[in-house]
Amino acid sequence: MRTVVFRGVLIAALACAVGMPLFAQAEPLDALQAYRDGNFAEAVRITLIEIEAGPNNIESYVVLGWALNALGRHADAVDYGLRALRINQFESRILQIVAEAHFAMRNDLEALDYLERYVRVAPSGSYIDWAYYAMGEVLARFGEYHRADIALTTSVFHNSRNATRWARLGFVREQLADWRGALAAYDRALQLNPNLTAAIQGRQRAQAALSG
Repeated sequence: MRTVVFRGVLIAALACAVGMPLFAQAEPLDALQAYRDGNFAEAVRITLIEIEAGPNNIESYVVLGWALNALGRHADAVDYGLRALRINQFESRILQIVAEAHFAMRNDLEALDYLERYVRVAPSGSYIDWAYYAMGEVLARFGEYHRADIALTTSVFHNSRNATRWARLGFVREQLADWRGALAAYDRALQLNPNLTAAIQGRQRAQAALSG
């Protein structure tokens, strides 16, 4: 009996020495991993728990905002984003989240405001190409094609591999009767995606205008 007890104590001591758990433990909640796995609802659930425990946890607000936008819950993304900005008004990721939500809801004035704030705060941020693209789209909706041209040109400068954005730049240049500039943008779009309908049709229009 004493031998059995001794062995039990020895096993426990060895387990502690090498860091082995004696009992199974629950995996810690990981909102970011849930988001990366595409489990957006779970990411929302976890981050709300985290925010309840630590209301000033900006990282939780960031993952929450990403997940809410991914779920199409853009109004909620704005709501929680504004709460986060009261904690840190210069957090670029939150500015991008709120801008994206407004852009998706076609709240153009609000989207433009947060997009401009984002590019001021993070001129070389991870979302800078998207920010200028969205800005160009909003400005095009307003009919401000010169400014839209500048924004979309800046977007493709930061990310030259997006065919759709080159095609949108071509469209904006068409509105300015910049046919050669439009043709160049459409050509670039078609180099990246030869089957992009908007670029095929746009290139035909630009060529027709130059020929006429």
